[in-house]
Amino acid sequence: MKFLLLLFTVLLPLSAQPALPDDPYLRSVEEWHRARINGLKREHSWVSLIALDWLKQGEQTVPGVGTLTLSGSVVILRVEQGRTATLNGQPFSADTVTPDKDKIIVGPKAAAVIERGGRFAVRVWDADVPARKAFTGIERYPVDPQWRIEARWIAYTTPKTIEIPTVIPDLLQEGIVPGVAVFTIDGKEYRLEPTIEEGSDELFFVFGDRTNGKETYGAGRFLYSAAPKEGKVILDFNRSYNPPCVFTDYATCPVPLPENRLNVRIPAGEKNFRHH
Repeated sequence: MKFLLLLFTVLLPLSAQPALPDDPYLRSVEEWHRARINGLKREHSWVSLIALDWLKQGEQTVPGVGTLTLSGSVVILRVEQGRTATLNGQPFSADTVTPDKDKIIVGPKAAAVIERGGRFAVRVWDADVPARKAFTGIERYPVDPQWRIEARWIAYTTPKTIEIPTVIPDLLQEGIVPGVAVFTIDGKEYRLEPTIEEGSDELFFVFGDRTNGKETYGAGRFLYSAAPKEGKVILDFNRSYNPPCVFTDYATCPVPLPENRLNVRIPAGEKNFRHH
């Protein structure tokens, strides 16, 4: 489970991009934000996700793509006759697909299988969807260096395994919590617990704050941080961003645990995306 920032290099015409700030920190945040927006403008991003269908054992149809057959934990995709499809740039007609890895491109559409909590689903994107064509960006707070906070890192002797709720009521995701970040805002102490992925040392925070529902997305926001160093971790809330479910009804976003809901305003990072 990792909700990537989609930091792909997609160059826009120079006339469409204002000059970058001279300050190195402000410049780095602006570059990060531009890359994120450009990633969301790509053909098959969260903005163009149009379907999420949970699979049952046996065969089912994916409109505009083909048929999927789920047998145990094996998924086979067969493309509709007469349609041209590719996987990793190579021609594709029918084969086993790997969940959370393979994406089949069929004209303007794409399909991929995901696994969540032992359940399988198929996602479908459509590059021609109006929402993608209308997408121009995400409103955000002015970048303020005070929201780049150095937190104290307390590593747990034994990382704990937790069940994380999602926007889908009956779907829980498993997470590994390696420790807790402790920091202060206006003299008051707060704590945030991240999760980590196997093979990664990045910290992934799902948090809520008192801006949620009015200024920012009601279900909270996401934030990645580099691995702790010398007992410290940097929480750069200027880089906090909307979860995928702000753009589409077909994501399986985690929501903040009660202990990660901060009783304070964090006016930094992305604001709510109000066009969905």
